[in-house]
Amino acid sequence: MSTKHIVIIGGGIIGCTSAYYITHHPTFTSSNAVVTILEASSVAGGASGKAGGLVAKWAYPKELVDVTFAEHERLAREHNGKERWGFRYTGGGQWTGRGEDVVRDAGEMTSKTSLEKKEGLVSGKNTARRNIGLPDDLDWVKEDLTDAYEPMAGDGETAQVHPYQFTTSMCALAQEKGATLVIGKATAINYSGSGASRSVSGVEYVNEAGSKEVIPASTVIVAAGPWTSTILPSVPISGSRAHSITVRPTRPVSAYALFTEITLPRSSFRTSLGSPEIYARPNNEVYACSPGDGEPLPSSTKEVKVDQQVCEALFKQISAISPELRGGEVTASQACYLPNVNSGPRGCPIVGEVDSAKGLIIAAGHTCWGICNAPGTGKLISELVMDGRVKSGNISRLAPRKFF
Repeated sequence: MSTKHIVIIGGGIIGCTSAYYITHHPTFTSSNAVVTILEASSVAGGASGKAGGLVAKWAYPKELVDVTFAEHERLAREHNGKERWGFRYTGGGQWTGRGEDVVRDAGEMTSKTSLEKKEGLVSGKNTARRNIGLPDDLDWVKEDLTDAYEPMAGDGETAQVHPYQFTTSMCALAQEKGATLVIGKATAINYSGSGASRSVSGVEYVNEAGSKEVIPASTVIVAAGPWTSTILPSVPISGSRAHSITVRPTRPVSAYALFTEITLPRSSFRTSLGSPEIYARPNNEVYACSPGDGEPLPSSTKEVKVDQQVCEALFKQISAISPELRGGEVTASQACYLPNVNSGPRGCPIVGEVDSAKGLIIAAGHTCWGICNAPGTGKLISELVMDGRVKSGNISRLAPRKFF
């Protein structure tokens, strides 16, 4: 049997989990398959290191979620994911309410209207709290600002990981099994043959020194997220910039992921409604992100620009509903690009082999669910590469032919 030469373009979560599952496939050996991860900048340098890290049974598309959630649980058990990448189950729901007037004074957020005399009082299972649906342990958003809380799912159906730690761990575990990481920017995919015999033969790239090189390949997996169309221009994937911050709150807070709709006082805010997502993480950290914008996609993750005003506005919004966040310290202000698929089945990434070129596989366009759906994608891709067909699910709806 000839050796498979597998090149994965992209060192984000989809590329790294694909490498992990290929190198952990039952038939994989270092003599029958050579796996190379080709990354333009740094592993987890984009959304895979700066996303929220939510993992949910209620995510989409179902084809991937049905595989991925159980794989997240298995990976955490087998590789000590609780300690290594912060895997844990979490509550999650839609929070609707009002924000307090806040002002920025000497770099700190302070309340204009509330003396917070109720802070520290334990309301317990009182009638008001039950009426709005607010869980007893969700005590870091103010009860008197809450109009309603609605859980997204039942217990054990929502979890989280730290995206940077998860992605770099997947890469490291693949490298332990023999995968090679190469830093260089892919510029072209080479092919041999024509018509029905056309197949991939290699990947051209520019190395860190600026020299052009070629990696031989019998299989090329394009997992470049929003940059996928720079390698394959016919693929209908674009990027949307999203900002996020991390905050060290004044005290450890309970594990909840909140999708908020905050009515904001016009005396303190330029907009009347905010909708940040807020995820409490282990190790006394809270992550928050804002909706995307239309800033053009840069050439690489290293060139992503951060709008500090957007990050400051985001902190101001989450401060308006939580004293613990208002008094906390912003530890990171960052931005990344999420991949959006512009045609084909709605809400679906492109996952599968391209009909017009044997060995060319696309695994990209996972929108905001890349971290969640990466293990499912990686497992299915590994079956396609090593077994010649997908065994663990039906991803025909995600096939490239459905999109372009």
